[in-house]
Amino acid sequence: MSATALHPVDLEPSLLTAHTYTTRRRSTVVDPATVMSMMVCLLYCLPAPLIVPELTYAGRPALLTAFALWCWWLTTRLNPRLVMVGPQPMRWVVFAYLVSILLSYLAGLARGLTTLEANGQDFTLIVTVQFLGVVLMAADGIPNWERLNGVLRVYLWSAGFMAVVGLLQASLKVNIVAYMTFPGLQLKSDVADFQPRGAGGLFRVAGTATHYIEFSTVMAMAVPFAIHFARFAPTRNARLAAGTVGVLVTAAIPFAISRTGVLALGIAMAVMFLAAWDWRTRYNVLIVGGAVVAALMVVKPGLLGTLKSMFATAENDPSITGRTDDYAYVAQWFSERPWLGRGPGTLIPDLYLILDSQWLYSLVTSGIVGAAAFAALHVTGITLASIALRRSTRPADRHLCAALISALVTSIVVSATFDSLGFSTFAFTLALMSGLCGAVWRFSHPRRTVRTSYVRRQSEYLQSD
Repeated sequence: MSATALHPVDLEPSLLTAHTYTTRRRSTVVDPATVMSMMVCLLYCLPAPLIVPELTYAGRPALLTAFALWCWWLTTRLNPRLVMVGPQPMRWVVFAYLVSILLSYLAGLARGLTTLEANGQDFTLIVTVQFLGVVLMAADGIPNWERLNGVLRVYLWSAGFMAVVGLLQASLKVNIVAYMTFPGLQLKSDVADFQPRGAGGLFRVAGTATHYIEFSTVMAMAVPFAIHFARFAPTRNARLAAGTVGVLVTAAIPFAISRTGVLALGIAMAVMFLAAWDWRTRYNVLIVGGAVVAALMVVKPGLLGTLKSMFATAENDPSITGRTDDYAYVAQWFSERPWLGRGPGTLIPDLYLILDSQWLYSLVTSGIVGAAAFAALHVTGITLASIALRRSTRPADRHLCAALISALVTSIVVSATFDSLGFSTFAFTLALMSGLCGAVWRFSHPRRTVRTSYVRRQSEYLQSD
């Protein structure tokens, strides 16, 4: 009998100690992938301002779930049988990022803070811990490709739900998000209204997100994953369903009437075009994309023209000139505290201004150290996913790695157009994608000790000879 028959690939063994192996197959009903899927669902399907009463915006149900993931990861570090063995580069990046925020936090305290600034700094520290909990548990806690794909399927369907909400808002002219309340939760602020933009009665929608830009960017980041499951889902019905979600998500992007959303979609598609697709897939995507554009021209005349004019007249747009006018303030603040900044979260709009660039915001509030750590998070994720892409032999795994790369490249660019970490739906999507880059690196690593994610009871260990 062949070795494959005796030891099926689905067993996915991982070395624990000398002559002792365990399986990475799912062994419990609730594992990190399950909790992460729940977090993603709460993040996309509940309105962003909906929180647990008496809490800040860090009290979004999704963010509280993320904090539980942080606590779970820390708990595993207390027991040598539960801790992840082998290296994980993403852990070092997370550690560096956390240290940079803590140093900036201390620098803010040393500077002296108003009450609003102190509250903003405390809030940012709490959200950072929640953010890093998602990164760590995605990198270390997801046990195998099957569970990773399960999380991404939930992510895709949740993004599809948000897209449908946005399309209903645009077609019915009713802000249905205002009615999406649940017992035990309350709206911290008003949901995003319909902001007029362009001629012909056009207006912007935000789905369940906080802002129109955030809505369009998270939709754009989801498109490569919709294409992934439309190509590689195990059944024909699943592929058709993923393709339908992909069309809905793509169609929802223009209704935000945002340059950033169009830019994000273009970047995501360019990365996939260059890194993952053969010519047949490229033609198919172009054909479907052309059909979506044609449908939008018929269903919503003037929408695409408005988007085109936004790019053509960008040099005269007040939102663009407002961004460039902020450079003088940024230069002044940066020159005062270049290395650690003014303190995370201390650039309060009511006291100073709204800085529509996460890179500049990080530079001002966290200094060179904080901005470098934020950049390292992206660069490390892209590097790990690229390594996994080269190692992987299955076309589906390679395509998935390319989709993760596209998400992080998109984040790098769009973070220059709005303060991305200030919008929790986008920020925690970035956290998920960064962590999954560490996971695919681990899954594709040739050493079994690196691939281990968690252990089971001693009685369930598989003993080798």
